[in-house]
Amino acid sequence: METRKKVFSGLQPTGNIHIGNYLGALKNWVNFQDSYETVYCVVDLHAITVPYDPAEFKKDRIAAAKVLLAMGIDPQRSMFYFQSQVPQHAELSWILGTMTPTGVLNRMTQFKEKADKAGSNLGLYSYPVLMAADILLYNADLVPVGDDQRQHLEMARDLAERFNNRFGEVFHIPEAYIPEVSARIMSLSDPTAKMSKSDPNLKSMVLVLDPPDVINKKIKSAVTDSDPVVRYDRTVKPGISNLLDILSACTGSSTDVLAGEYATGGYGAFKQAVADAVIEEFAPIRLAYDRLDDAEVARIMHKGALDARTAAEGYQVKVREAIGLERI
Repeated sequence: METRKKVFSGLQPTGNIHIGNYLGALKNWVNFQDSYETVYCVVDLHAITVPYDPAEFKKDRIAAAKVLLAMGIDPQRSMFYFQSQVPQHAELSWILGTMTPTGVLNRMTQFKEKADKAGSNLGLYSYPVLMAADILLYNADLVPVGDDQRQHLEMARDLAERFNNRFGEVFHIPEAYIPEVSARIMSLSDPTAKMSKSDPNLKSMVLVLDPPDVINKKIKSAVTDSDPVVRYDRTVKPGISNLLDILSACTGSSTDVLAGEYATGGYGAFKQAVADAVIEEFAPIRLAYDRLDDAEVARIMHKGALDARTAAEGYQVKVREAIGLERI
């Protein structure tokens, strides 16, 4: 029997899980379960590198897990857990950190961007090392990445090679997984910028858990242009092109077909079609989310963490032995 390749990915529990997260990544997570061995976690250790409220953080952790479960992440088919409940993540991060040149960390663009907004700290600075540990801990073969994460994956690959060159072949060298069709969803209020969870303007994003009336208002208020013709042109008509991408991802029709269908009907009818498609896409997720019990979700995540600890320890023993630490 052929061994399936392993996919790893993680989601920060920072609230505001939006349609860009869903169409660009999370929808693929669900589909990966059919063809790959999948390891998914809520990366809560990453989320505490910026100021946060502990009470809200606890709610956000459970909410993130609930959203993923509601979308279709199946604990029977995927390893699924909270990162903080598997201590091998932090242990491997420390080990890899001893091999990471500070010059490499100084060049990390996300650190520069986040440090400007939240202020610098050691956790934020070493964030990419923990991300590398997340990926390498289970010897993942494939890691789904967007443009903003390519630099981090390259660092993980470099650290795996550094470790192997120094201590012997312990880690797989992970590859980027780039889906053939991956939606890059832009802000509704500024279609030249990527939709971002950190954007304080909630009108800039449609959240997965937004009720239908809110989705309708946000789509209808999306920034477009004064030319009433619906056509796909990222340079001249970024707002309309963004809405076409959303409609395409929700319906399965190509942007060319959709542009032809709505070309001359005016923006009002087109935006309503986009809103209706998004509402239909998210309806079963909202229904499944509302049916999930917080205590039951916590139990699912705890069991997932116990299974993940066992799996992670199997790999981490090899790491400890390679660097000269004793097996406990």
